[in-house]
Amino acid sequence: MQQTESLVKSGDNPRRPYVLEGIRLCVAPMMDWTDRHCRAFHRLLAPGARLYTEMVHANAVIHGDRERLLGFDGSEQPLALQLGGSEPALLAQAARIAADWGYDEVNLNCGCPSDRVQAGRFGACLMREPELVADCVAAMVAAVEIPITVKCRLGVDEDNDYAVFAAFVDRQVAAGAAMVVVHARNAWLKGLSPKENREIPPLRYEWAYRLKQERPALPVVLNGGIATVEAAQAQLARVDGVMLGRAAYHDPYVLHALEAAQTGMALRPREELLTAFRPYIEAQLGRGLALKHITRHLLGLFHGQPGGRGFRQVLSEGAHRPGADWALIEQALQVTREQAARAA
Repeated sequence: MQQTESLVKSGDNPRRPYVLEGIRLCVAPMMDWTDRHCRAFHRLLAPGARLYTEMVHANAVIHGDRERLLGFDGSEQPLALQLGGSEPALLAQAARIAADWGYDEVNLNCGCPSDRVQAGRFGACLMREPELVADCVAAMVAAVEIPITVKCRLGVDEDNDYAVFAAFVDRQVAAGAAMVVVHARNAWLKGLSPKENREIPPLRYEWAYRLKQERPALPVVLNGGIATVEAAQAQLARVDGVMLGRAAYHDPYVLHALEAAQTGMALRPREELLTAFRPYIEAQLGRGLALKHITRHLLGLFHGQPGGRGFRQVLSEGAHRPGADWALIEQALQVTREQAARAA
């Protein structure tokens, strides 16, 4: 695929070109899910995708265990760190640390609706403070050379004015944001859980389409409700990229199928892909990691396939046991083959 470049300006100073190669397919930052082992698996499935970490608060980056919070395998790149926070100086410091660690992008979370996040004055509630967000973006842009991007919702609670949403985006671009990821539904800060916030507020893809149409130079990635190759391909005719969240986790093979559809590469069978992941798994086991921390990311690989239930059952029941290793995965594959043969 040919690289496309978009120059986004911060005031009178041109930002370095942001290369759109690698944002056609993105995997969303998901708390408690997109850890380094999940990302390593997703990279195997989709070699060209852009991967995102779980959200990490700027304070944690500055004061916490950086190897645990920021460490990654080089194969995961291109990789973005998603930061939470609302203090420009702290975010700038965290962005510098991220750049030093080798991240390719820093993404500011303006979409998470959880009570804990609201109490810390970050996440989706920041959509009602566009000037503060712009100060945060500008501080990070001044601190690092890697792109600073923003992930946001359409609005908060009963906000239904496209002009307000567009003005929020424009303010961040003016501050230097190189790209916007639009979760195309509102965030309800009261009365809905974070899980319900991913399902109940209605999707309005047309706002993202309009944003891109009116601002053709701005890279726009669409997130929310995209679960199939066909749906993703349809969206890519209207925006620069799609970001898959729950679908990538519960049915990870869709990432492989979507990359194949985009690049023309040959589809590899699920078992072949899993076998290719063996060196990574065994290297992690050799460092003392328990198998369960990896296999929890593999459970959906045979989603919707004959034998998929047996695959999940073997791994779920055995991965937590002391000494569990690759032999358990071989056992799960054998059960999958047998069940699939019986169903044929």
